[in-house]
Amino acid sequence: MPPGHDGYGAGPGTQAPGGYGAGPGTQAHGWHGAGPGTQAHGWHGAGPGTQAHGWHGAGPGTQAHGWHGQGTGTKAPGGYGTGPGTAGGAPGVAAQRVVGAPQGHFAPTEVERELAAASAGGDQDAVLDVLARTRLYVLVPRMHADVPDWTAPLPTFRDPASRRTCVPVLTPGLLPPWHPEWVFRAVDLGELARSWPYDARRLAVNHGTAFAVLLDAGPRRSKAWQRADARSGAAREGRLLTDAAGPLHGPLAHGLALGAHLAVNNGIVWNRLGAVYQDYATDRARLRSPWGVQHRADLRDRLGSLMQYRLVGRVQEGVLRARHTLALRLERPPTRAEWTEAVERAFAARDAGDRAEAHRALHRFVRYEDRFRADGVLAPDRRIDTLAAFDLGRAVNVVRLALSARLSDPLGAEQDVLRLSEPARRAYSSWADFSLGYALARLVHGDDADGTPGEESLYQQSLAQHRILTQDPASPYRNIPWS
Repeated sequence: MPPGHDGYGAGPGTQAPGGYGAGPGTQAHGWHGAGPGTQAHGWHGAGPGTQAHGWHGAGPGTQAHGWHGQGTGTKAPGGYGTGPGTAGGAPGVAAQRVVGAPQGHFAPTEVERELAAASAGGDQDAVLDVLARTRLYVLVPRMHADVPDWTAPLPTFRDPASRRTCVPVLTPGLLPPWHPEWVFRAVDLGELARSWPYDARRLAVNHGTAFAVLLDAGPRRSKAWQRADARSGAAREGRLLTDAAGPLHGPLAHGLALGAHLAVNNGIVWNRLGAVYQDYATDRARLRSPWGVQHRADLRDRLGSLMQYRLVGRVQEGVLRARHTLALRLERPPTRAEWTEAVERAFAARDAGDRAEAHRALHRFVRYEDRFRADGVLAPDRRIDTLAAFDLGRAVNVVRLALSARLSDPLGAEQDVLRLSEPARRAYSSWADFSLGYALARLVHGDDADGTPGEESLYQQSLAQHRILTQDPASPYRNIPWS
């Protein structure tokens, strides 16, 4: 590796583009532990008197251009339920301030709030349970992450306070901004226990921030980590995670909120264009399959198709369009028989496969709209006229995947997201309608037959996502105007 690109424990006088524990006098372009007097272009632990161009742990008197861990007297961009003393906060969900965090510090996401509360209680098992329920992130040089069939060893640094060798990890809310040559690998407690370096004695969670936790490690603790990992099953999915430092209002927040269904489904932050989506390697693989994106040109083609609703299904859209046209002509909702007749006319010249698919789609539309009405999420006189939400929501997540895979940059990704709101507004009149369009598309394209356990599970999951996004006080659908 070239000198100065190691990133971990860069010594005095080095230029460290990334890493942990940059010593006094260094120009630290990385993340953790920039010492007093340094110019810290990174993120964590900028000491008193530094010019902190990053985010975490800016001390009293610093010029903090970011968000997390700012000391008393800083101006913190706020959001939904930002607590007293911040500027720009909107009334909503309180509990950004957490027990166990230093005064004046606010947790970026629910994960850091839970971690601070568990740490303040002094129960290490409770801390492990919180960590087991979330993805933890390890910084990796991109040149290492791109090596086929090889996983870089866990990084280590020497903590000057404890004089112990530590493995640093970050929780989702404390990830630094995007960097072209540094990426993140997601790990869990079980993986950490299995691949733990022989000479490391501590796990440093969010080192150098207001939400830092230092855990004893090694063979004696690995069993406790594995038990916690087994209890959790995996990182929690099906929950709404909001980054208090991310866009909460305005055009960019609106565009990102179009992708909130997949964010809730995967248990990741919805309002972030940042260093990682889920995991660098996973994100690259997901772009290749099913999206067929390996280059920037592929990305442009795929986003163009999604913005024109080409992937949601021309047959399914044709069936809904037939009903919409008929309703306008009749000036009332058509009966199922009238709708079926209109679909038969519209597809008369199509091949047998399209006609069969159209009838199957009509049956499923009726089935799921009836279920939505029975469950109280679709009014008796309302209908869903397009599945465009499915392609637009997935387009947001393709943008985020491409940014994580370094096939785009933050400015380009932001511009791509901003382009999605206008077609969404043309297709729908509210967040609730958009959300139901997304849910219906997901169900209609499901592989399981009606009445099977798989189909029922998909329906309940889709209904739960819709309710989270339309009912949770912290949801962007409750805080961002549609138009």
